[in-house]
Amino acid sequence: MEIKKLLKIGVDKLGKREYLNPTLDALLILSYLLNVDKSYLYTHGDRIVSEEIVDKFLYYIDNRKTGYPLSYLLNEKDFYDLSFYIEEGVLVPRPDTEILVDWVINTAIEKYQEKPINIVDLGTGSGCIALTLAYHLKNSIVYAVDLDDVALKVTEKNINKHNLNDRVVLCKGDMFCGIKPLQLGGKIDIIVSNPPYIPTEDIEKLQVEVKDYEPRRALDGGMDGLDFYNKIIPESKDYLIKGGILAFEIGYDQGEIVKDIFIKEGFKDVKVIKDLQGLDRVVAGILP
Repeated sequence: MEIKKLLKIGVDKLGKREYLNPTLDALLILSYLLNVDKSYLYTHGDRIVSEEIVDKFLYYIDNRKTGYPLSYLLNEKDFYDLSFYIEEGVLVPRPDTEILVDWVINTAIEKYQEKPINIVDLGTGSGCIALTLAYHLKNSIVYAVDLDDVALKVTEKNINKHNLNDRVVLCKGDMFCGIKPLQLGGKIDIIVSNPPYIPTEDIEKLQVEVKDYEPRRALDGGMDGLDFYNKIIPESKDYLIKGGILAFEIGYDQGEIVKDIFIKEGFKDVKVIKDLQGLDRVVAGILP
């Protein structure tokens, strides 16, 4: 079957859904199966593909139609300027989180220049935050913490994929329990986290591909969505150096609330950083 005909079948089968772009999804699936760039599909629309590829393509399309995340199907997701291995059981990296990473990278370069930096990423998931920081901050050691075995396995794959074994340390445990044995009290320069922050009752209002397939533990922030901020912010003071940075991703309507928790716990220079849409996306503060 010709590429252009197969793509049309895929687009028609997907139809219109709130959680997908039929044309883009069909292109990404077929380019993945053929191991070619999307542009190749446009310039080689008359190429005949094997029945094996046709069958695989239609199988992927049928799965995607149910709302199954594309990143789980392709086991891949681009984040910042790197590509990450992804599988079911970890949160799919999102562009929103790039705001957090970009702010931390630029702030760390300005503040520490080439001095050694100890960074902790709490709830590392796929490792996208930890590894991107380690990749761009060559003078850093990043402790990637997660309680979940799937997350740790995925992060380890990504560490090996990007050759970051010398700068990323995997730690198993529930938040700070994961680094407690390492005796890092008062030695951490930056703590960063994209914690679960969606209020429990709002989970069912999310898109199908999120609420039905992504791990609930990575989404549910408790009744008001603030459980992890209330836990991490006070405990972080035991690990940060004086002048150390704590930075979170937050929900679009949580900026002032989380900022108030920072201030209550004695942090200074607390700021709310907005995303490209002008929505609150990051809160960060400094331990005096």
